[in-house]
Amino acid sequence: MPPVSRSASQPELTALFASVQQHFLNVIVPLWQGPGWNADMALPYEALDAEHQPLPPQRYRAMACARQLYLFASLIGQVPGAEERAAALFRSLQRHFHDAEHGGWFYSVDAQGAPLDQRKDLYTHAFILFACAHYRDKVREPLVESVLNASLEVLAQRFATGDGLYEATLDRDWASLDSGPLQNPLMHLAEAFLATLSVRDDLDVQHALVELCTAMHVRFIDPQHGVLMEKPLGSVDNWFEPGHQFEWYYLLESSALLRGSKLHGSLQRAFAFTEQLGVDQQSGAVRAMLDLEPGGGVRDATQRIWAQAEYLRALTLRPDSEADVLRQLQALQQRSLHAGGWFECRDEHGEVSRRDMPSTTPYHLATCYRGLAEYLD
Repeated sequence: MPPVSRSASQPELTALFASVQQHFLNVIVPLWQGPGWNADMALPYEALDAEHQPLPPQRYRAMACARQLYLFASLIGQVPGAEERAAALFRSLQRHFHDAEHGGWFYSVDAQGAPLDQRKDLYTHAFILFACAHYRDKVREPLVESVLNASLEVLAQRFATGDGLYEATLDRDWASLDSGPLQNPLMHLAEAFLATLSVRDDLDVQHALVELCTAMHVRFIDPQHGVLMEKPLGSVDNWFEPGHQFEWYYLLESSALLRGSKLHGSLQRAFAFTEQLGVDQQSGAVRAMLDLEPGGGVRDATQRIWAQAEYLRALTLRPDSEADVLRQLQALQQRSLHAGGWFECRDEHGEVSRRDMPSTTPYHLATCYRGLAEYLD
């Protein structure tokens, strides 16, 4: 593709963004106000099929509830009924998932609402903190603040390992399961800490965030290529995911506190390497999983919509990136969005491999579009 000047591509990019944003507000969000909402449980179904019918529910996850709470909190004042839906999701988070005996929140409940997987995982608790921070910013209710504080307390007292990192999973009663730290939940914890700091001054959270990123650089960054591995260095069967590289890059680059940290420097230097290995130059598709070992390569070439969204969002913070942003937004629209919603995955050949639409995906689109809006502003 020939280079596109900023002045030439700005109107096209602005118009294209308006189009995908309307698709989001007019097609995707209503899926979760209507067919994707189980009114009896006051919870989102886990996924809808291509005909907008709920997949038969096997479980409901606290993480999915929290992601939808973020979604509707972000739409308050923009979409009719968003504030009421956010309030319902917040109540459901407490009613269905809070562990009154041991504290914290269960991973999931079954189709009838009874506790199912009662373990406590960092990924879930990070999203509860993330959602409550955004919701608290919109409603300023004391109860939301108290849940936000409770989640911070659980993270510090139960999950923290004392070296800046956090256990990925603990038993219901907080007993160790020897899970150790894992990259993905730690990334979402960093995101949740940033969300908390965006709505209030909190020196403890600021300190925890800096310590987390310092420890991530020591324990997860491959010293040769500068990419973040999914498991701590030295773990058996390790790999890295380009989508997570781009997601981390955005979080670090967009934060005045974290920009200039060692972790940020590594991901900044590794950006081109990640693109080279992890992005198909013709289609713009982001590959799911890559190996670094000698003779390694693509471990999983699945093309997931969330990784496309994270790559696009990361590009908005790269220098002289307008042509790339335009190209990737075109790729997202043409390859992942359709009149009835979105395609969750394509396979290595570019064929649609998943037609169901999970309730967790709109969070990625919402954060991506927020990044684009700030870029165009």
